[in-house]
Amino acid sequence: MSVYANQDYAQPTAHLRRYNMRLDGFASVHADYEGGELITRPFIFSGSRLVLNFGTSAAGFVQVELQDASGQPVPQFLLTENNELIGNAIEREVRWRSTSDVSSLAGKPVRLRFVLKDADVFAFQFKP
Repeated sequence: MSVYANQDYAQPTAHLRRYNMRLDGFASVHADYEGGELITRPFIFSGSRLVLNFGTSAAGFVQVELQDASGQPVPQFLLTENNELIGNAIEREVRWRSTSDVSSLAGKPVRLRFVLKDADVFAFQFKP
């Protein structure tokens, strides 16, 4: 999304400035190079795959773990089984070594654990 602003209106140096805004990127969870972690409250979802809107530096990454409502990691969706997500994407599917299909947990309370290093997570969504 782009927004244009007039700078130096009615002056000899007047010009337009273009500002870019990331789609669904008005707010984020951010971690610097030292890293950080976020665990959501328990929630119930529908769908079969998890997608993220995120951005990392070249040295950064995002990892995701699925936990049950009490905070215990779900064996098939462990952080150690999750591929590090690197780059900049509006809709990238989260994959674990064995699968990306999270439908076995649909309708049950779960938590998401995000581990970030020099990264932003803008949004997550469960899709069919």
